[in-house]
Amino acid sequence: MKPPCFPFTGHDLLAVERFHDDTRHMLEFQVLSENSPYGGCGQYVRLFLSEDGYAQAAAAQRRGGIHIMNHAHIIEGHILPEKPKKRRGR
Repeated sequence: MKPPCFPFTGHDLLAVERFHDDTRHMLEFQVLSENSPYGGCGQYVRLFLSEDGYAQAAAAQRRGGIHIMNHAHIIEGHILPEKPKKRRGR
């Protein structure tokens, strides 16, 4: 899915939450449900999350409340994007 051309709501890329000791994940997602705790339907949101927060967001995606477009790991404030899966064979 192509990222939106307008800004995300939620945390800025240099938000203080990114540098908290328990922050392990950055998510960028679209809200699909009207009753989501993350925002209004159709909004694009960026959040820096702990392991528990990530588990809750993953559960929200399984329920269809959000669609995760981008995920990165956070280590000591550094954003480490997920590597694409390598294709086997050939």
